[in-house]
Amino acid sequence: MAFDYPDDLKYLDSHEYARLEGEIATVGISAFAVDQLGDIVFLELPEVGDAVEKGEKFGTVESVKAVEDLNSPITGTVVERNEPILDNPEQLAEDPYGEGWLLRVRVNDPGDLEDALSADEYRAQVEGE
Repeated sequence: MAFDYPDDLKYLDSHEYARLEGEIATVGISAFAVDQLGDIVFLELPEVGDAVEKGEKFGTVESVKAVEDLNSPITGTVVERNEPILDNPEQLAEDPYGEGWLLRVRVNDPGDLEDALSADEYRAQVEGE
C-alpha cells in the first residue's frame, strides 16, 4: 500500500514528523505508523507549556495492538496540543498530516531538523522494510 509522505515535512526513523513554519513546528506521526498501529484507542500528550527534547519521549500512542512511545523531532516548548484528537484518537487514521497533528511546539533551534529524513529518504526506509 502506498502512503503519502508530504515533502514539506521532516521525518524521524521512529515515524514522527515535524512541519516547521517560522518558529513553530507541528508534530505528528506518519500515515505508515498509523497503519502499522491499527485502531488507535488512546493518546497521551504533554500539556501546553511543557518542554520537549529532541529524541526524547513526549507521550504515547496506544492501539489495540501495542503501546508505542512518541519521540520529539525537535527541542522546544509545547504551545498547543490537538485536543479534538485526544478525544477521538481514531481520527489520526483519517488525516495524519492535517487534522491529525499532535502538538505545536515553539522551536529552540530549527537546526534540530537538519538530520531528520526527507520525504524521499523516509519513503525509501519504510517501503524497504
